Amino acid sequence: METELSRTLGIEHAIFGFTPFPAVAAALTRAGGLGVLGAVRYTAPDDLARDLDWMQEHTDGLPYGLDVVMPAKKVEGVTEAEVEAMIPEEHRAFVRATLAKHGVPGLPEGEASGWRITGWMEQVARGQLDVAFDYPIKLLANALGSPPPDVVARAHDHGVLVAALAGSARHARRHAEAGIDIVVAQGYEAGGHTGEIASMVLTPEVVDAVSPLPVLAAGGIGSGEQIAAGLALGAQGVWLGSVWLTTTEAELHSRALTVKLLAAGSGDTVRSRALTGKPARQLRTEWTDAWDDPAGPGPLPMPLQGLLVAEAVSRIQRHEVEPLLGTPVGQIVGRMNSERSVQQVVDDLTRGFEKAVDRVNRIAGRSTS
Repeated sequence: METELSRTLGIEHAIFGFTPFPAVAAALTRAGGLGVLGAVRYTAPDDLARDLDWMQEHTDGLPYGLDVVMPAKKVEGVTEAEVEAMIPEEHRAFVRATLAKHGVPGLPEGEASGWRITGWMEQVARGQLDVAFDYPIKLLANALGSPPPDVVARAHDHGVLVAALAGSARHARRHAEAGIDIVVAQGYEAGGHTGEIASMVLTPEVVDAVSPLPVLAAGGIGSGEQIAAGLALGAQGVWLGSVWLTTTEAELHSRALTVKLLAAGSGDTVRSRALTGKPARQLRTEWTDAWDDPAGPGPLPMPLQGLLVAEAVSRIQRHEVEPLLGTPVGQIVGRMNSERSVQQVVDDLTRGFEKAVDRVNRIAGRSTS
């Protein structure tokens, strides 16, 4: 699965894998793709440095990347405490009532919330970059539009390519104008924050909009046949996220969540604002149902919703409250029905790709077999 982009980056397969787990990212890099470590959960620079040190030791000198969340527009002088003070009491009461309805215990004494929205704040992301540019990362991806111009320039000064996700051709053109090197066309089927346009429509639109910039197809991709389709639509590679959640290297916070993912069908996800305040595809649960119920107060805008639910999400995860337990994941979850190693996933992807290419060649009368 070589393309011009994969050759530029020195990777065997044009498979780019976003993951919050260093072990998954490193395993994908060793398997011939490009592992991209999600940085949003690293609010302490030392923690990111520790895991990048680990990546260095476990990638055999092969390339890897980092994914940050940084808004293109800067908001000056706003602290987390000031933002949190904007949360209405009505919403806090709704969280308490929902947790009480399901008998969710509190966190043990002294245990802090394991997930905070602080990783979405620009000053945190800039601290992550101060660490990251001390390492030989080859790709910097931003999940929230184009990074600020000075960040793009800084990455280029370090010889790092910059990628940004787009949910429409209009967004993709903005990225091109901002000097982005790679556009990730993320379709409606994808896990996490995603737009309204499906991958089959979005990918060729973005390819045409930003040509000759390379495009990665994303959203609903979890087989080699789908990779072949993405490349046929003009992409130079694929960006995969959800498929790594059920790999043996993944460090999900609970076994119960892994079981839910393995049992879920492609119709068991929903785009909901319940987690961050922006539409994000995730497992449908009684938690998302509660927030999407017109009788409730409804989610707050980003970043208020993330701050509001941070402790609740940690409690649900800590105590494995199955009806409320969920995670961002795409519609490809319907194919994620067995636990495999990252290497096995890549092997299955390459075999499926070869079969798809051979099938098309036979149709076109070009098969030599």
